[in-house]
Amino acid sequence: MAVPPEAAEQAAESHESAASAPKPHLKRDHVVIRFAGDSGDGMQLTGMQFTSESALAGNDIATLPDYPAEIRAPQGTLAGVSGFQLNFSSNEVFTPGDEPNVLVAMNPAALRTNVEDLQPNAVIIVDREAFNESNIKRAGYASNPLTDHSLDKFQVIEVDVSKLTSLAVHGLGLNNRAAFRCRNMFVLGMLSWLFQRPIDSTIVSLKNRFKKAPELIEANIRVLTAGYNYGETTEMFASSYEVPAARIAPGLYRNITGNSATALGFVAAAVKAGRPLFLGSYPITPASDILHDLSGYKNFPVYTFQAEDEIAGVCSAIGAAFGGAIAITTTSGPGMDLKAEAVGLAMKVELPIVITDVQRAGPSTGMPTKPEQADLLQSMYGRHGEAPVPIIAASTPADCFDCAYEAVRIAVKYMTPVILLTDGQLANGAEPWLLPDPEQLAPIKVEFATNPEGFLPYARDAETLSRPWAVPGTKGLEHRIGGLSGENLTGNVSHSPANNELMVRTRARKIAGIVREIPPTEVFGDAGGGDLVVLGWGSSFGPIREAVKHVRAKGKKVSHVHLRYLNPLPRDLGETLKRFKQVMVAEMNMGQLLKLIRAEYLIDAFGFNKIQGRPFKVSEMENRINRVLEG
Repeated sequence: MAVPPEAAEQAAESHESAASAPKPHLKRDHVVIRFAGDSGDGMQLTGMQFTSESALAGNDIATLPDYPAEIRAPQGTLAGVSGFQLNFSSNEVFTPGDEPNVLVAMNPAALRTNVEDLQPNAVIIVDREAFNESNIKRAGYASNPLTDHSLDKFQVIEVDVSKLTSLAVHGLGLNNRAAFRCRNMFVLGMLSWLFQRPIDSTIVSLKNRFKKAPELIEANIRVLTAGYNYGETTEMFASSYEVPAARIAPGLYRNITGNSATALGFVAAAVKAGRPLFLGSYPITPASDILHDLSGYKNFPVYTFQAEDEIAGVCSAIGAAFGGAIAITTTSGPGMDLKAEAVGLAMKVELPIVITDVQRAGPSTGMPTKPEQADLLQSMYGRHGEAPVPIIAASTPADCFDCAYEAVRIAVKYMTPVILLTDGQLANGAEPWLLPDPEQLAPIKVEFATNPEGFLPYARDAETLSRPWAVPGTKGLEHRIGGLSGENLTGNVSHSPANNELMVRTRARKIAGIVREIPPTEVFGDAGGGDLVVLGWGSSFGPIREAVKHVRAKGKKVSHVHLRYLNPLPRDLGETLKRFKQVMVAEMNMGQLLKLIRAEYLIDAFGFNKIQGRPFKVSEMENRINRVLEG
């Protein structure tokens, strides 16, 4: 696309003529904006509000919040830069975009951190007053980038954001710090005018956000309006830009993040099952928002317990499942390490819980706010003994709802713990979500054992091999469960070697039998085979799908298969992959799914891997696909 806007155009026109004559509206099919500044500059709030405005305007959207890895990095430093990228379009969107068309840099550190991602002629909007000698030095610049010609290949628009914000709130009695924190609303107003975004929803949001501080409502609305009016009257913008509404299926939509969708999926599953929902968790980035969201659903039988540590979180969930609740625990990679023994206990005693792992870049503390897909092998094998559990992975923020719901359904039906994998990109990213019809959701049938006659705690259903769910307090159904090896049928402690093998193999067959629940493998492209298939899972979906679409548009034989069910794998997956000459597995790790595919199907697949705490770019994926096809 032609990059908006041209800062030099009409610079000689008078301010009066710019204000009196409406500026032209130019149409674009999509725009990628990145907001960047200190973690206290409100870039996440600005980005989310601009996203909401774009969703209300009817665009398809995808976002990528980028939080600093350090909690309180020094102000004005590279480590403290917070970013938010949004791709809004009149066409279907799969990713937050590769390179921003517009970068809003609130200080020199934000500029330096992000400028390398820009294409020539991209627009850079800066707060001129933030580029003082102290901030420039703190960001590691030897000279002022606004004056040393290092940005000559970009369209740089210098705006006195801080000064104009102060003027807008003059007379409200705010201290300098409170006034300074309103700067993000000036930027939001200016960008809302530039791309013809409606600001009414933002005003409503501000009134709700600051309802206990009327002076902050007035201040932020004044600054927002000032920024909007500045866009209309300034000579710096020759025109505004319109991204028309996307053609999407009719229905009721809402903008949703992956963590919010996960929480709603669990609530919907519990309501459908007719059972209370219990979450036992210890806060950890980037999973904490699931706990926060669920704690707000007090109009449903939802109970949240903030445990003192990860082990207490998962063990409390096991206790809740024993008592008949829909039980879940949420965490990230370090928490999965700590929960491993208890997950093995839940598998051994065969109680239904869902363990949600919102993956982040590691190992150890790693980069807590950055995404990765490196917990797959841990989810498969990261427990002592033979302890297989089902694994499901979400592919988009909205898909987190479906996967959370499905994880509960499988856990209850098969009386087993289930691991749900998302990651930081999905958790914090957002997209439009078509609200499902609750009546169309798959049934989740809960049947508790109540008849004491002939009751055996480990007697199994003939089809699913699941054991009965007998809650404590049911007369005549007293039974023993625990970590020691249990006897077949009775569950009593048994040290018999033959019985131990029987129980281990029976539990493994139960998990393997879940394959009957998995639908046939979907191939985007040539189902009958072709030159190359790109196999992915999790948040790599968007870059793979868009890259494959681009390459296919050039007439090349490339297809895409994306997995939701990782254990067990789909029944027809091996046969499907063998129809293609080459299989490339793309994932944000060093090749974990690749190892499973090569071992399971003896296919000479190869990997495309990225471990940078950043998602794949479409251009990276497209270039690799073309290189493979060209030999």
